[in-house]
Amino acid sequence: MNELIPISEHSINAARVRVCPARALHKFLQVGKDFSTWVKARIEQYDFVEGQDYVVFDPPKKGNQARGGDRRSKEYLLTIEMAKELSMVERNEKGKQARQYFLECERRAKTAIDPISVLGDATAMRSLLLTYTEKVISLEQTVAEQAPQVATLHRIAAADGSLCMRDAAKALQVRPLDLRRWLVAHGWIYQRPGHNGWLAYQDRIQQGVMCHKVTTVQREDGSDKIVEQARITPKGIARIGAELAKAAA
Repeated sequence: MNELIPISEHSINAARVRVCPARALHKFLQVGKDFSTWVKARIEQYDFVEGQDYVVFDPPKKGNQARGGDRRSKEYLLTIEMAKELSMVERNEKGKQARQYFLECERRAKTAIDPISVLGDATAMRSLLLTYTEKVISLEQTVAEQAPQVATLHRIAAADGSLCMRDAAKALQVRPLDLRRWLVAHGWIYQRPGHNGWLAYQDRIQQGVMCHKVTTVQREDGSDKIVEQARITPKGIARIGAELAKAAA
């Protein structure tokens, strides 16, 4: 993994934590404001705490600085948690890239973490809890978004009877033509040469996702004609709905 932003360890609040230079993050994010204005505004806006989320120090004196010349603005070291949040609030591609970079760095670092030692390190424990909290929130949002659709599919799967392709398309909220194309492409139905109707493959019938409805109709000459129609079972509707949702994600 390429080093997009340098990460090191530093002592904050009597604990060793992973940090990155705020100036390097500012440069990577390509922020329009000058560094000093940007970092001070973000600290005030999001209530970051010095000595907990970041530390400030004077840059080393060089050249005429030692003789009272112009000095650079103060330097800041940010915890990875603060750096992730600053990356996220930029709401641009660079911010997204930086946040993913920090997450990957944390993931790699955790593979070497001794869980017993973390229990005695309040800062490290806080970092782990924040990371897991982010994952839980993300999963909860995904579940909440999918819950109505999942509930509908469960109700359909538990229902009795079967649907023709037109009614099935209506239940799945897709066009009948698109559903038929999907069924053909995924090996659910086929056409027998010389016949206009659609038939279900035997393995799909055995799986319980398709069935045939056989109807006897009377011809004008009085003879009987057997009409076979491929239909989708509730279990099949649920499976197709899940596949369509997965493809759209």
